[in-house]
Amino acid sequence: MTAHDDCLFCKFVAGEIKPDVVHETPTTLAFRDIEPQAPTHVLVIPKVHLPNFAALAEHEPTVAVDLVNAACAVAAQEDLDLGYRLVFNTGPLAHQTIFHAHCHILGGRPMGWPPG
Repeated sequence: MTAHDDCLFCKFVAGEIKPDVVHETPTTLAFRDIEPQAPTHVLVIPKVHLPNFAALAEHEPTVAVDLVNAACAVAAQEDLDLGYRLVFNTGPLAHQTIFHAHCHILGGRPMGWPPG
């Protein structure tokens, strides 16, 4: 899938906007969330544009695996050995606001239920 001119994350991948990058692979980019919901809040995105993780898994399954592996690498890099949460919001009812597949890594505090 090609980049979308109106997609913020595609602009990150293209280098048009510089996020606070913490990890990068040939297929993924990880950066700090600008509105963190936990002491550690990093997003991991595929460099290919697909609207959500389900579409990524369907159309680019190896990149979906790369994204999860990158998330695990970031968790290790950020010393989240006591625990962390991976969150994939899919669709507006799940509060997905940027329709480019991405994973939230949340850690650094107890993760109660419901999330918050």
